[in-house]
Amino acid sequence: MPGVVTISATYGAAGSLVAPRLADRLGLPFVDRFVSVALAHEVATSGEGLHETERSATPTSKLLLYLARLPSVLGTPVPDLETLDREEKLRQESDEMLGKLESTTGAVVLGRAAAVVLTDRPAVLHARLDGPPERRRARAMAIEGIDEATARDRQGETDRARDLYIRRLYGRDAADVTLYHLLIDSTLLSVDACVDILAVAATRLWAEATGG
Repeated sequence: MPGVVTISATYGAAGSLVAPRLADRLGLPFVDRFVSVALAHEVATSGEGLHETERSATPTSKLLLYLARLPSVLGTPVPDLETLDREEKLRQESDEMLGKLESTTGAVVLGRAAAVVLTDRPAVLHARLDGPPERRRARAMAIEGIDEATARDRQGETDRARDLYIRRLYGRDAADVTLYHLLIDSTLLSVDACVDILAVAATRLWAEATGG
């Protein structure tokens, strides 16, 4: 049974360093984020005529049905349904790709709402890297070579856009602890220490899933 590790990481939590090193340690393909902050923000905030809370909490598939009723019920202009349809296709393509990885080669997946898509699969370990905002900013400053003001701006924009993206496409909260097997404060541990923890947890989980 191929093994998969999904890693959700907030800004400054070093997901971009931990995930590829873990993939190398485990001998698995590494699958990076494919949703840029700009795209995540665009997806999250599209949908004219809806309150922001409704937009962020409504998966695209349900949103399309809701919007289709607006002209006859309220006479409200409908947003670009073609754009929303592309978002639904984006979600479907991502889901199919993750399912194929799980059944073939296995992988270490960073982002992509993989903990939501592959929830409750026996050979998939779900981990969340996080930490206090101030320590994540400090880590980001060191990794990216930026000042605190820039790190603060990027942190707010990145975390908000990615959280809203997952809410819009999947109706889930990325910070929901029930999605993950492991929650690691990666601002207190080195990248290598995080990799060590995840590697041990993954190999033990896969052994138990296969009866080894």
